[in-house]
Amino acid sequence: MRKIMILEDDPAIREELSLLLRNEGYAPLPVTDFATVTEQAAREQPDLILLDIGLPGQDGFALCAALRKAVSAPVIFVTSRDSGLDEVRALSLGGDDYITKPYSVPVLLARIKAVLRRSGAVGSTDTVEAAGLRLSLTKGTLTAAGKTVELTRNELQIMACLMGQAGQIVSRADLLDALWDSQIYIDDNSLSVNMTRLRGKLAELGLPELIKTRRGMGYQL
Repeated sequence: MRKIMILEDDPAIREELSLLLRNEGYAPLPVTDFATVTEQAAREQPDLILLDIGLPGQDGFALCAALRKAVSAPVIFVTSRDSGLDEVRALSLGGDDYITKPYSVPVLLARIKAVLRRSGAVGSTDTVEAAGLRLSLTKGTLTAAGKTVELTRNELQIMACLMGQAGQIVSRADLLDALWDSQIYIDDNSLSVNMTRLRGKLAELGLPELIKTRRGMGYQL
């Protein structure tokens, strides 16, 4: 489950973001002690940081610069400041995106998803674990119950997407988008072929029914 740190001093907005992210399958990390943000980030190693500009102690600009030295997680500024100069400054300091309040929830979620994809789709670690599986991104292998199978590049990316959203329905469109974002160019028919091969390899691990087809919606791990 990908961790998203929330740096927002308004308790109502902070709670709203936490609930929203939790409902979307993320692990929210709301911060209330803004004096030790970099230490908390270094300890928690979040996959993404949502950062307001108007924070107590030091503003979001200064924090972004400090966070860039402490962690590799991408940063999305979420702020009521809609000045073009503020946006340019935020991005020049290492911000990956800039969203103004009041934000559209679907747009915010889409931007979070896009930034996570650009930063590596499944976080910064070499391995992903979910549903009793261990996926090695560098070795291209999938392991369960002591058995290991090798995956092709396409199969690896599909499995990473499904494991990164374990328990959720992932649409065919989302899988195709993730593949294209990873410079893998396949069409809908090729996705079906790759999914069949992937299920065959899961069968070798004794898990032939692990990937469920949710008719009209997509796939679910």
